[in-house]
Amino acid sequence: MLYTPHPGSGLRRLEEETRAAPYWAYVWSGGAVLARHIAGHPATVAGRTVLDLGSGCGIVAIAAARGGASMVYATDLDRYALAATALNAAANAVAVELLASLDPLPPVDLVLAGDVFYDAHPGRLSIALLDRFQTAGIDVMVGDPGRKHLPLARLTPLAAYDVPEFGGATVPAAVYAWRA
Repeated sequence: MLYTPHPGSGLRRLEEETRAAPYWAYVWSGGAVLARHIAGHPATVAGRTVLDLGSGCGIVAIAAARGGASMVYATDLDRYALAATALNAAANAVAVELLASLDPLPPVDLVLAGDVFYDAHPGRLSIALLDRFQTAGIDVMVGDPGRKHLPLARLTPLAAYDVPEFGGATVPAAVYAWRA
């Protein structure tokens, strides 16, 4: 179960307050593909300490917790995304620890990054951050529908699925392993 926008949800009020679209109120395809992969392959996260990077609505963190991760952290730059993740984790009766910052880097052994290459600038920042994780010996998986700024030369495909994108359409998306 995820809280989603509808006329009575109050999310439009938040959009008006922040003057930004509530991207964290929707499931994006990169998160959807990671969540689907984890649901079908729970050994990916079982017994591991996981970080959901750019958690948005928290679907990846929830999937990791349901898949048997020993600890799940979620982080996002937007405080409303962290609030949405907390609400959605509670609605799904799973424990997720929210992180407003990655300084210091939490003790994780798997980073799940959905939809972090949606634009050029965030993509460059994500490359540096994912390299930082990998240098620290942390496995990294990326979920993405093949956006323009996805650095395919740095990725090894693991799986592909058709998943829903916000707005109702179904799109092809893939799960990748990050490599240096």
